[in-house]
Amino acid sequence: MSPLFVLLVLVLMVGIASFRTIREYERGVVYTFGKYSGSRGPGIQFVLPLIQDMLRVDMRIRTEDIPPQDVISRDNVSVKVNAVVYFRVIDPAFAINRVEDFGQATSQLAQTTLRSVLGKHDLDDMLGKRDQLNKDIQGLLDTQADGWGIKITDVAIKHVDLDPSMVRAIAKQAEAERERRAKIINAEGEMQAAQQLDNAAKILAQRPETMQLRYLGTLGEFVNAKGSTVLLPLPLDLLKSVTDLLGKKAA
Repeated sequence: MSPLFVLLVLVLMVGIASFRTIREYERGVVYTFGKYSGSRGPGIQFVLPLIQDMLRVDMRIRTEDIPPQDVISRDNVSVKVNAVVYFRVIDPAFAINRVEDFGQATSQLAQTTLRSVLGKHDLDDMLGKRDQLNKDIQGLLDTQADGWGIKITDVAIKHVDLDPSMVRAIAKQAEAERERRAKIINAEGEMQAAQQLDNAAKILAQRPETMQLRYLGTLGEFVNAKGSTVLLPLPLDLLKSVTDLLGKKAA
């Protein structure tokens, strides 16, 4: 075997090893003699063996589950909160060169930020204003992770677990609130009914004959009723009219 043939084989092997394929969702971070020399896009890329090295970075959105965190709310209620964070790499050079493990770093940052933000809110906010809390956490995380070449695309609080005694206290509070609203509605109804009766009394006082017609109408309703005996008082005005009539005849 001639030396020329061996040399050609070696050159061919080196040439084949020099070509790297980068997928559409990946980017390549290239180092020349250990020094960062640029990033490569998708496609076939040429890398000099023994001189250059290339690391692939996945640019797709990643999902990171945040384990349950012990949080004490602003109103001194202890809860366990877990969440999920969605993020992706937007600058592969920063993600590789500025932080050792950007996935682990993002997870730890999300845990501390979750406790910090939720600790400034009451329990009612955690239960009823999750959308706003998600946006607050996302904004703070995005600002801090920007220097790592990381983009926080979304944050979602999954569960807020309460102590059983606190659950019972919240149930009692909700029941008391329902009773309070029922009493208010009942009182408002009584007030409206009293106002209507007062308006009716003013109208009847101005027109005495209306009172007589109302009385006769009510009397007719009782007469048409079956199976009951009803005693109806005579109006004082009617008795006065009869007395006056008898007095005139006697005179």
